[in-house]
Amino acid sequence: MRKRIYALLSMGLLSVPAVGFAEDAVLDAPLLVMRHLATSLNQEAAKPSTSVDLTKIDKSSYTLLNPTPQPHLREMEALYKSPYTVDAGHAQIETYLVGYAHDRDTASGADTRTETWRIAPTTLKFGVLNHLDLQLDLAPYTRVRTADRVTGMTTTQSGFGDLTARAKLNLWGNDGGSTALALAPFVKFPTSQDGLGNDAVEGGLTVPIAVELPRGWWLGLSPELSFLRNSSGRGYSPAFANIAYLWHEIIGKLSGYLEFSSWVSFERGSRWVGTVDFGLTYLLKKNIQLDAGVLLGVTRAAPDVNPFLGASVRF
Repeated sequence: MRKRIYALLSMGLLSVPAVGFAEDAVLDAPLLVMRHLATSLNQEAAKPSTSVDLTKIDKSSYTLLNPTPQPHLREMEALYKSPYTVDAGHAQIETYLVGYAHDRDTASGADTRTETWRIAPTTLKFGVLNHLDLQLDLAPYTRVRTADRVTGMTTTQSGFGDLTARAKLNLWGNDGGSTALALAPFVKFPTSQDGLGNDAVEGGLTVPIAVELPRGWWLGLSPELSFLRNSSGRGYSPAFANIAYLWHEIIGKLSGYLEFSSWVSFERGSRWVGTVDFGLTYLLKKNIQLDAGVLLGVTRAAPDVNPFLGASVRF
């Protein structure tokens, strides 16, 4: 089932960091443009705040070739898989400096330990229209070491990962308001090396939502339906994932968040994957954001611990 895990990772469903999830280990969600700089530099922010009232500005004429002026840019996002898009004519890079996940599986009498390192998993985002951006998830280098303490066997896999392309269309709330919603279809292409993926084209739809709560809190939801290759390799099964997070400013440019992620496949025999992660985001400059945190597994199918450090940069 490990190939499915890496497929989920490359699709951004699991966070090896994503906003992530699979049966043997979930490594999220929330490829980075500093993990969330995002996404996410890391996980996308929960609200667009700026000194300019963007709700009173007509930004519909801005495109890839007619960039949005700097004074009219939305604030960089702090949390992963938000409904807000990158402004037209601008690009954003979200990357983890390094991602690490450790998992021990003792189900059904097994005793397997898996360590996963990911170097610079990155999301590239390009603002095409005021309410539309295009994104590409890259996994330049992944190394997975699996040790079976029952048989004494150890295996190592390494190389380039799968590519995931997605588009995000904001339906409302992009430039202000107490709620926001977007549609984000995605397709994963099997480009991974050394058995890190499942050699299958997979895809689905994410519906990011943000809701303003009292006392400066924001709630984010990111339900997702995907169609993944069966373990047998003979067909596809639907899978459902969701990310729920709470976000709040702490002081100045420093914010904190708490996030719960869940993933389950409708394939027979699949196990539920659940994780909790918490972290901090710091807006270093208007176009540079830093992110750090740790993801903890709350189900046996999830990785035990997954610290992350990332950054996001907007151009």
